[in-house]
Amino acid sequence: MGLALWCQDEAGPYQTVPYPGASWQPVGQPARQAHEYVRAGTAKLLTLFRPQTGEVRAKGVRNAPNTILHPWLQDQVTQILATLPEVTLQDAERPVLARWETWLGHPPRAPLPPLRLILIWDNLAGHLSSAIVRWLFHHGVMPLNTPLSGSWLNMAESLQRIIGRRALAGQHPQTPDEIIAWLEDTVAGWNQAPTPFVWDGKRRERRRQARARRLGGSAATLADPQLNAA
Repeated sequence: MGLALWCQDEAGPYQTVPYPGASWQPVGQPARQAHEYVRAGTAKLLTLFRPQTGEVRAKGVRNAPNTILHPWLQDQVTQILATLPEVTLQDAERPVLARWETWLGHPPRAPLPPLRLILIWDNLAGHLSSAIVRWLFHHGVMPLNTPLSGSWLNMAESLQRIIGRRALAGQHPQTPDEIIAWLEDTVAGWNQAPTPFVWDGKRRERRRQARARRLGGSAATLADPQLNAA
């Protein structure tokens, strides 16, 4: 409908502890995790993710209060909006899903610029701040909060699990700055060949086919598809 859709979330906190995971090691010399460690602090990853293209914008931080999250988000959203085409149509002339009224549930009570971007994020108190919500509205951004216990609807969380696993699995970071560097390097690597995310995409179809092929833990199959599904 001519709108960009981005998802936002804060991953972490990541601690300076050994992380389980596989690694390449010489035969007979498996990697060993330290039996003791020092908690030297934590790190978080501020993340903006566009499912349609797989593009990620992220920044590693020690913590993410409003004073850090909001300026970063405003800067990134401003950059994103600068890359989007201008909207010349009036709100009433645009497709239904590209109108403010559709998402607000009523016509805007004050003049707003054309709607250009949908922002998915969770229900953190900082996201409900009137200052950041007003800023988004006046820049043509509609924030949509995921419902309680519905964070899985935010695709940024799925992306963050991939980034965190790639950056930290099998590693033992010693400082938060080391964690931040690894996370940001992993994001840079991801953006070299980003993967778009699609609901009900190829991954889900492969899982469905795998379930249909197996019965319990054996390799046996059933001829009746309905029994397979059960």
